[in-house]
Amino acid sequence: ENWGVTTVFGMGGHSNLGLADAIRRRTIDGKMSFYGIRHEGAASFACSGYAKLTGQPAACLAIAGPGATNLMTGLWDARVDRAPVLALTGQVQVQVFGPGAFQDIDLAAAFAPVASFSKSVFERSKHAEIANLACKAAINHRDVAHLIFPDDVQTQVAADDAKAGSPEGRLSVSSIIPDSNSLDAVANKIRRADRPLIIVGFGAREAMNEVTAFAERINAPVATTFKAKGQISDHQPLAAGALGRSGTPIASWFMNECDLVIALGSSFSNHTGIESKKPIIQIDFDVAQLARFHSIEMPVQGEIGATLTALVSRLEDYSPADQTGELAERCKIWRDEKASRLADDNGKGVNSASDFAVISESVPDDAVIAVDIGNTTYTYGRYFECKNQSVLMSGYLGSIGFAFPAAMGAWAATQDVEKYRGRKVISVSGDGGFGQYAWEFNTAVKYGMNTTHILLNNGQLGKISKEQRAGDWPVWQTDLHNPSFAAIARACGGHGKIVKKA
Repeated sequence: ENWGVTTVFGMGGHSNLGLADAIRRRTIDGKMSFYGIRHEGAASFACSGYAKLTGQPAACLAIAGPGATNLMTGLWDARVDRAPVLALTGQVQVQVFGPGAFQDIDLAAAFAPVASFSKSVFERSKHAEIANLACKAAINHRDVAHLIFPDDVQTQVAADDAKAGSPEGRLSVSSIIPDSNSLDAVANKIRRADRPLIIVGFGAREAMNEVTAFAERINAPVATTFKAKGQISDHQPLAAGALGRSGTPIASWFMNECDLVIALGSSFSNHTGIESKKPIIQIDFDVAQLARFHSIEMPVQGEIGATLTALVSRLEDYSPADQTGELAERCKIWRDEKASRLADDNGKGVNSASDFAVISESVPDDAVIAVDIGNTTYTYGRYFECKNQSVLMSGYLGSIGFAFPAAMGAWAATQDVEKYRGRKVISVSGDGGFGQYAWEFNTAVKYGMNTTHILLNNGQLGKISKEQRAGDWPVWQTDLHNPSFAAIARACGGHGKIVKKA
């Protein structure tokens, strides 16, 4: 609690009942919140969504054996997208480790690849300090931390003088900026460019005020990676949309025409399509991300906000070319193209252009939107026009089923974190994605999670059907035999509506 981990998603069971009871007592005291899910994978995805929105960890609780292994996909999603999560797993009693007891697997080995910190809690462990180190690792590394609780340790009585841990004196606040020579070199490189393009990644999400000020100073279009969609409003005069296969032709145009790329908090995913042959300045606080896949002209380690502020002061005499007219023209061409697609009708329901035109108009400007993988991803990237919404997605892992449990995590964050309090939470998926964790709709009803799910139902794994056709394979085993999801929603006690006309 002292480290801010006050929300837990999970399932109580045979090997975590002592730990679960500790959480129960704290929820009764109003100090924690617990959400009992139907599948542990939903718990870890919910924690990932919570962390991607807030930058703060929530915890997922599971039993030993299958409960713990069910957490894996959501934890990998958090790890590769740099989201802090605390995993709490039960374990069999210490005296039966190893010889094959019921539900006994080597959890330390199983979690080693996914958790930057993974420790077992034993009778003589320094319990508060282990908790300190786990929370510190999750927050500092923006990664998964894992604590293993053998069954017998969970009922051990704490010493009378035992004290809880605390982040006091354990976390540093730093704004790393490059040295003056490096900043001067970057500024000089920018001065020589006629058509710079800024590409914003998810790693720049906490520095968007500085990004906008920098973009206005050098008068450069701002494209985002797909994972960073929504970090700048599509109605901002310098916004060029998302770049890459899930993006817009506006961003692609300026990628082709630019003579300098300034990449901020982007990890250069192949999906994004940053042209490697262009001159590139890359700024990131994480040195491991710099020039990760290929050499670039100027890799720069620095916290993005502080570094851009230092660069703006060095570019006061810079007179950039005006690209805003061309940007407005390209935006109009694309909006006209989107409008022309609204009337497309193949007799199979509402088309995606119409779906996202209505969604763009209807959702609150500050909504939180969790998006799934597949055709939903592509159409969302192209057609949805962001204002000030926060967007959550399974970026590097690209896991189907992410959206709905991530929305549950985001909703929990709107109850916990003042900055997000009262914001509407929406998730969008296809029928394949929603089917992965469909029973969590019942969980949302149980806890009064006022979220809205938009289900784009085409009766198939549409993205895979498309890939099969593109590869000259027959479309095979991608059709889905669906119930009425609206009827299921109503049966669970929620609202369910089928939409068949634009």
